[in-house]
Amino acid sequence: MKEDRNLTMLSDFYEFTMANAYFNNGMKDTVAVFDAYYRRNPDDAGFSIFAGLNDIIEYVKNLSFSEEDIEYFRENSDFSEGFLDYLRDFKFTGDIWAFPEGSVMFPNEPIVTVKAPIIECSIIETYLLLSMNFNSLVATKTNRIVRSAGDRLVMEFGARRAQGADASINGARAAYIGGAPITSNTYSAQKYKFKAGGTMAHSWIQAFPTEYEAFKTYAKSYPDNCILLIDTYDTLRSGLPNAMRVFEEELVPKGISGGVRIDSGDLAYLSKEIRKTLDENGFKDAKIVASNSLDEFKIESLLSQGAKIDSFGIGERLITAKSDPVFGGVYKLVAIETEGKIEAKIKVSENVEKITTPGEKKVYRLYDKETGKAEADYIALACEELDDSKPMVIFDPLFTWKMKRMENYTARKMQVKIFDKGDLVYESPSLEEIATYSKEEVKSLWEEVRRFDQPHNYYVDLSQDLWNLKQNLILEAKRK
Repeated sequence: MKEDRNLTMLSDFYEFTMANAYFNNGMKDTVAVFDAYYRRNPDDAGFSIFAGLNDIIEYVKNLSFSEEDIEYFRENSDFSEGFLDYLRDFKFTGDIWAFPEGSVMFPNEPIVTVKAPIIECSIIETYLLLSMNFNSLVATKTNRIVRSAGDRLVMEFGARRAQGADASINGARAAYIGGAPITSNTYSAQKYKFKAGGTMAHSWIQAFPTEYEAFKTYAKSYPDNCILLIDTYDTLRSGLPNAMRVFEEELVPKGISGGVRIDSGDLAYLSKEIRKTLDENGFKDAKIVASNSLDEFKIESLLSQGAKIDSFGIGERLITAKSDPVFGGVYKLVAIETEGKIEAKIKVSENVEKITTPGEKKVYRLYDKETGKAEADYIALACEELDDSKPMVIFDPLFTWKMKRMENYTARKMQVKIFDKGDLVYESPSLEEIATYSKEEVKSLWEEVRRFDQPHNYYVDLSQDLWNLKQNLILEAKRK
């Protein structure tokens, strides 16, 4: 599906004011290094899932300014003509590394790293962050919902409650990565080549003289996918009996099983009553689908009450991640070229969480060889090499007195190179491959890290050299 939008101008205006000033002060070729990371997992979770790399790649590939864009700047700013001329031939020329899309990730580790002339680093900040933040938010929320549902199907039904068309389209893709293989959004399903699904609205039933006629007409139209919405009038007294009557007349002779959907009322009670009645009347294979403002917390509650639900349609609470709707990704300068050398930089704050980790870095994930489980992430300077044949001690970032000794382990570099000197060198996996990879990533975590209630704190440690660099730069900053 072809899309003609060029989103280069989708950037905070101060990125352009800084770019103009960099240009006019002879800094257009100054190389900088920025890390994109986040500070806290939504919903106090033990981890998050990275999504949005696909959008970032497409955005960076297409970076360019039209004459219309340049004229807008001429009329609405005091940018120099030299800078405007520079924008005419603008393209990304730097390097980008990132976690593979679908990766499990943890706070304060570089997920995406950009090394490029500082103007290029600045201009891409806004779109990079909005892509990472929104898509990771939805993928993470979806994965929580999917895990709460166990082996039951979760479908993404959030199109009409999403905060705009792009949120709906991209959110459906992020939900697929998180584990929801079906969307109600036909556009997104067509664009990203996965399955669209849906049944009927209450208006379908209301459009017919009787509920029975509405069900019968639908069953004749879609016998192989006959899920009837039974709560328009009275779920147990009319909806379910009419559905069973239509199953008997239209589906049983064809050897097909149907199903029912409930979208209101006490879902736990209703589903148990529906299951009992269906089974007593010979419809043991009929499925029960539930919807209505569900999320992982409500699903856990329903299942703990013994609800007999086979699949869930999740809308607003998934697509908006309603319980914690902001993914706090940030993009910080960590190094800059000074007299031909890359010099580490730090931002110091009275808020400890806002102190950055300086320098060019790489992230290793350490896996126990016996269990295959991820035990810790280790952030080192780019010049350091980790020898996983040697034992090492990892410290807990929150409780520095806590440590674990790693001996029989393997180390995996988490970031892969995406762009090299402006050229795309990464071949993106298919969406299905990304979703499968993400599922395996989650499985690699201990159950204690995956749990919803007070998850175990996963170790993310700095190498000794990186820790020393950070402390020294903090002390230097205090002297300035």
